[in-house]
Amino acid sequence: MKKVLIFTDGSCLGNPGPGGWAAVLRLDNTTHRREICGGFRLTTNNRMEVWAAIQALSALRETCEVTLYTDSQYLRNAVEKDWLGQWQRNGWRKADKKPVLNVDLWQKLMPLMHAHDLKLRWLKGHAGHEENERCDFLARECAARTGLPPDEIFEKQK
Repeated sequence: MKKVLIFTDGSCLGNPGPGGWAAVLRLDNTTHRREICGGFRLTTNNRMEVWAAIQALSALRETCEVTLYTDSQYLRNAVEKDWLGQWQRNGWRKADKKPVLNVDLWQKLMPLMHAHDLKLRWLKGHAGHEENERCDFLARECAARTGLPPDEIFEKQK
């Protein structure tokens, strides 16, 4: 099974505001790497963090052993503390009975996570890690573009 390292980040210029996401995918122990990124005209930082993970895992063409690095506590806690499982069991409601935000994205992410041997690792953002800094740069660059498409689900909720 191929071993892949994935680094992700999301960014928003205002929150909500124009947003960008980015991922760097590296085949472990090789120099092979791929960068992917994009953005939306109105979204949130948390949506972009999760969207980056969705896009990165979707880019894999076969089942892989994946270590996904994120600086998002939101993504980290949802996975590591099994918030996702709890939310799903509770009909996508939090412990306080309020609706879970970004259900559309969590529902896309969950099967992608289960399709791979996934380990999620948290990185401190803006701490000089080369791949995390690259993702941050790409995400901010994408958020600043003109003519971004709508984040249709988010915009319908506004």
